[in-house]
Amino acid sequence: MTRSYRRQLLASSLLVGASFAMTGAAHAQASTAPQASSTTDETGQTTTPDTAKPDSTGDIVVTGSLIRDPNLVSASPVTSVGQDEIQLRQSNTAEEILRDLPGAVPSIGSAVNNGNGGASFVDLRGLGSTRNVVLLDGNRIAPAGLAGRVDLNNIPLALVERADTLTGGAATTYGADAVAGVVNFITRSNFSGVDAQISNQITERGDGKYFRGDLTIGGNFDEDKGNVVFSVGYQNSDPVYQGDRTYSVNNIDSFSGTTSGSGTSIPSRFTRPGSATQQIDPNTGGLVPTYALFNFNPYNIFQTPFRRYNMYGAGHYDISDSIEVYTRGLFSKNTVQTIVAPSGIFSSSLTIPYSNPYLPAAARAQFCASNGLTVAQCTAAAAATSPFLADGKTANPDFRTFTTTVLRRTTEVGPRISNFSTTIFDYRGGVKVGITDSLKLDVSAGYGESENRQTLQNYVLTSRVRAAVYATNTTTCLANAPNGAASTAAGSGCVPLNIFGPQGSITSAMIPYITGESTTTVRTSLLQTRALLTGDLPITSPFASSPIGFAAGAEYRKYFASQRSDTLAQTAGELGGAGGAAPNEDGGYEVTEGYAEINAPLISDKPFFQSLSLEGGVRYSHYKVFSANNPTYNTTTYKGGGAWEPVTGLKLRGTYQRAVRAPNIAELFAPQVTGLTNLASDPCASFTNQGKVKMATPTGNLAAICLAQGATQANLANIADPTGGQANATAGGNLNLKPEISDSFTGGVVFQPTSLVRGLSLSVDYYNIKVTGAVSSPGPQDVIDACFKNQTAASATSAACTSIRRNPVNGQLDGDVATTFGLPLVSSNLGLIKTSGIDLGFNYSRNIGVVKFSGSFTGNYTIDSKFKAIPTSGLYRDCVGYYSVNCPSIQPELYWNARATFGYQKTDFSVLWRHIDSVQYEPAAIDTSTAAATAATTPAAGFGRIPAYNYIDFTVRYSVNENFDFTITMTNAFDKNPPLVGSTIGSTLYNSGNTYPSTYDPLGRRFAVSGRLRF
Repeated sequence: MTRSYRRQLLASSLLVGASFAMTGAAHAQASTAPQASSTTDETGQTTTPDTAKPDSTGDIVVTGSLIRDPNLVSASPVTSVGQDEIQLRQSNTAEEILRDLPGAVPSIGSAVNNGNGGASFVDLRGLGSTRNVVLLDGNRIAPAGLAGRVDLNNIPLALVERADTLTGGAATTYGADAVAGVVNFITRSNFSGVDAQISNQITERGDGKYFRGDLTIGGNFDEDKGNVVFSVGYQNSDPVYQGDRTYSVNNIDSFSGTTSGSGTSIPSRFTRPGSATQQIDPNTGGLVPTYALFNFNPYNIFQTPFRRYNMYGAGHYDISDSIEVYTRGLFSKNTVQTIVAPSGIFSSSLTIPYSNPYLPAAARAQFCASNGLTVAQCTAAAAATSPFLADGKTANPDFRTFTTTVLRRTTEVGPRISNFSTTIFDYRGGVKVGITDSLKLDVSAGYGESENRQTLQNYVLTSRVRAAVYATNTTTCLANAPNGAASTAAGSGCVPLNIFGPQGSITSAMIPYITGESTTTVRTSLLQTRALLTGDLPITSPFASSPIGFAAGAEYRKYFASQRSDTLAQTAGELGGAGGAAPNEDGGYEVTEGYAEINAPLISDKPFFQSLSLEGGVRYSHYKVFSANNPTYNTTTYKGGGAWEPVTGLKLRGTYQRAVRAPNIAELFAPQVTGLTNLASDPCASFTNQGKVKMATPTGNLAAICLAQGATQANLANIADPTGGQANATAGGNLNLKPEISDSFTGGVVFQPTSLVRGLSLSVDYYNIKVTGAVSSPGPQDVIDACFKNQTAASATSAACTSIRRNPVNGQLDGDVATTFGLPLVSSNLGLIKTSGIDLGFNYSRNIGVVKFSGSFTGNYTIDSKFKAIPTSGLYRDCVGYYSVNCPSIQPELYWNARATFGYQKTDFSVLWRHIDSVQYEPAAIDTSTAAATAATTPAAGFGRIPAYNYIDFTVRYSVNENFDFTITMTNAFDKNPPLVGSTIGSTLYNSGNTYPSTYDPLGRRFAVSGRLRF
C-alpha cells in the first residue's frame, strides 16, 4: 500500500508536470526564468557579507544596516539562504530552513508536540527565541503571542528571494530584542509573470503526507511606473505517530534503560498512609506495588498536523521621478494540532465513600486498615448509603469516607487534542521622497494583529471526577462532594465513575459528565511608524572616491497583548494533564526611538588599501510600560565596525555592538502559575517513579530540608521521584524587570581570489556575545542545586530550600497544581549568558566542460555557551555538546551543511551533506551527593552519548522547457534512524519518542516531488 501510494504520487506529479509543460510552451516568449541548471550563484547556504539586492521597492538592501547603498560594504557577516536552496530542499516553512542553519539551535517547530503552542520560532546562537528579531524586508511584523516572537509559519515562503541571518547583535539598526541577531526575509522585487508550484511529500513508510501549493502573479503597469504582486498558498500535513516507529513505540526510561512510562496509569494508583503509591490488581482487587506504568509514546507524534492558508500582496508606484508610494500586506490562517496521550486523574486528591459500588472488597479492607478502622467499622462503612449524618451536611463522623491521591489514565476518553488556530494580518504602507539625487526620505506606518485560539478536547475535569466518585450506588451521585462540582440526583448529568477497574471500566455513559472542552485566546497587536532619512554627507575622504553615507530617523512602536480563557482553563488543576492554569491577562508597552548610522569610506584604490571603511551607529529608546504606575526606562545602544581590503579579494572585518532586550509582555505581566517542568530525580525521594527503592529514608539535615518544604513525617519514607520525570514548577512575570544588556564582538576575514580562482570565496568569522542582567528564570536543576548541592551544610530555613513546596499528601514534587507549587522559576534580571564561536563559509562555482558545478559549505564551531540564571546556581552551566533537562535543545560543538550541485543541459543533480557533531549527557546533571543519587542520575548504558550524525539528501531537477521544472528530493537518503536516549533525559519540548526529534530525523527516508511553472 505504501509503495502503491508513492507510485500514485509520482504518476500524479508527472501528469501535472506534463500539463504545466504544455501550458508553459504557449507562453515561452514571456518567460524570464532561468534554466534549471543555472544554479551556480545561489546554490547552498552562503556567507555573503557584501550581498546587496533590491528590496520590494527597488532599493538596495544590506541586512544589518539602514544605509541602502549599492556600494556599501558591511563589516558584519551575514549568512544567506537563497531561493534556489529552498527549492532544492523543497522546504515547506521558514522554520524548516532555519532549523538546520549552523549557528542556530532548533526551537519550537513541527517536531515539537508536547509544548507546541501552535507557532514556530528561531533560536540564534542558542540564546533563546526571544533574543532575536524576525523581519520581512527589513520591517517588523505582528508577533504571535505574549512573548513577542514572530511565528515563522506566517512567512510567505513562495515569495522569499533569500533569508539573511545576521548574528552578534543588531539593536542599533533594528531596535530591542536583536541581542543574538536578526533574520531578514527578503521578498522577490518587481516580480512580473506567473509562478505556480505544487508539491507532495511522503515518508518511506507511507505516512507524514505533506501537500503544498502556491500561486504568485505579478506585473508592471503604467509604463513600468508601478508593480504589483499577489501570492496565495495552501499547505496540509498529516501526523506521524511515535507508535509507528519501532524505536519509539515503547517509552524507555533514560536512567534504568528499561521500558517505562507514566505513573498516571491504568489500572489506577492510590496513596494510603504508611505506604508508597500502589496499584489495583485487576485479578484480586487489592492494592499491590506498582507493576504497570502507562506507555504514552504511541499516542504522541513526531510531525504535528499543520494546515495553512496564506495571502501576500505588495505594490509600489512612482507618482513622479522623486515620489514613490508603496504598500504590502499579508494574511495567514494556520491550524496546528498537537496530540498527546489521554487525559486522566493526575495526582488529584479524591474523597471516596467506603460504600462506593465499584470499590473492590480487598482494596476497601486495605484502605480501612491504613486509616485505622476496625473490621466492624469497615463493614458498617461499606454498607452505608450516605457518608453524612442525618442533617445531610456533616461528613465522616463515623469513618464512612477516605481521602486518597489518585493517578488514573482515562484511555476510554481518547487522546488529548489541542487545536491551535492562528489568524494574522499585517499591513504596511509608506512614501519615499527623493529630496536630492542622494538624499531620500522614507516615511511608513504599519499595523498588524494576531489571534491564537487554543481549543482543548478530551480533557477530564477534576471537579467532575470528585463528584462522580462520591457515590454509593451505580446510578446516583451524592450531593456536595468535597472539593467537587455541585451535583444532585436530578438534572446534573452525573454518572457514578468506576476508577477501580481495568481499561474499559469507564463506560461511554460515564464520559460526557467528566469531560469538557476548553478555549484560550491570545491576541497581540503591533502599531509602528517610522521616518528614515538616508543619503550622502557632503564630505568625502581625500583618499576615497565615495562620500560618507548616513541614515537617521525616528521610530515608534506600540505593543498590546491579552489572554482570555474560559473558566475551565483558569481553574488550576481542573483540566487533567493540561499543566498550569491560563488566567486572563493584559499588557502592553510603547517605545519611542531616535537613531543614526554612518558608513565612511576612508581609503580606496591605494597600495595595501584597496578599500578601508568604518561604520557606526547609535539608537536611543524610551520605553513606557502600560501598568498601574506606568514605569519607564531609557536605553542607548551603539555599534562600531570596519572593513579593510588590503588587496583585491582579501578583506578583514570586525564590529562591536552594544545591544539591549526589553522584557516582553509575558515576562512583565504573566501571573504566577503552577505548571510542569522536567526533573528526573528528587533528592528527598526514596523510590523511583516506578516504585523501586532508590535510597534509604532521608535522615538528619536532609530530612529537615524535606520537611521544611512540605513533606510530613507520615510520608517522608515514601516519597517518589516526579511522575514521568515531570515536577511542578511555579513561574510568572515581574513588572520590576528592566532591559538586559549585551556586548558582542565579531571579527573575521573574507577571501575572494577572483584573479586566481574565479568563483571561489572563503570566510572565517569569530563571534563573542555576553548578556548581563539577563531576563531569565532558573532551570529546575539550578533550583535543586541551590538547596541540595551540599546536603550536610544546607539550611532547612534558607530561602533556597523553603521556596520549594511539596505535595502535602505524599511529599513529592508533583501533584495537584492547586496545592503543590513545586519549584520556583520566577523571572529576574539576575541571569548572565556568554557564547562564542567561529563561523565558516565556502563557495565555489565553475564550468567543468559541459557541466556546471557549484559547491557550498556553511559551518559553525561553538566554543562555549554558558548560562547562569541566579547567583546561587554556582558555576556557569555550559550546554555546548551536552543534553539534559538543563540543556533543552541540543547545541553541538560542530555543525555544518555542504552542498554540491552538477548541472548538465536541462538537469541538475544536487547532494546535501548535513553533519551534527557528537554530544553527551551533561556531567553537571549527575548528582554526586550520594552513591544512590549518582546511580539514579547516571544515564543507562548507551544513553549517555550520541555519536556524530551525518545525513545525505539527494535532489534531481529537470527543466522540461523554459517554463517548467520538475524536482524530486530524497531526504535522509540512507534512512538513518535517530539516536536512542530514552524519554526522561531532557526537556519534554525536545526529548520525545526516546530521541531528540527536532535535531535528529525521526521520520526516516522521505520523498518529495514538485512541479513549478513560470512564465
